[in-house]
Amino acid sequence: MFATTDLRPLLAERGIDLSPSQVYRLVTERPERLNLAVLMALMDILGCRMDELLEPVTAEAPATRRAAGQGISGGSGGAGVGEFRPRRARVLPPPENGSRN
Repeated sequence: MFATTDLRPLLAERGIDLSPSQVYRLVTERPERLNLAVLMALMDILGCRMDELLEPVTAEAPATRRAAGQGISGGSGGAGVGEFRPRRARVLPPPENGSRN
């Protein structure tokens, strides 16, 4: 097999319908994810085992997320930005006489 176009009909024989651009990217780039059916078809077409086709790599740890209100420093001092802190709302009971303030 010398061209990516040779791979498309072989995949189609195994029930895998990929566009020419998808097949090209599959062959020339490092895929971020791979459908298991596509992987099994590739192993069948190439006559190889999974460890000959894939190279395991360690995934990067996801970036930790800060809770809303934590500043860049993430230090103590409550929610707020720098010296600015929100004021706690005061909920008052309704007036006795029914008038609004």
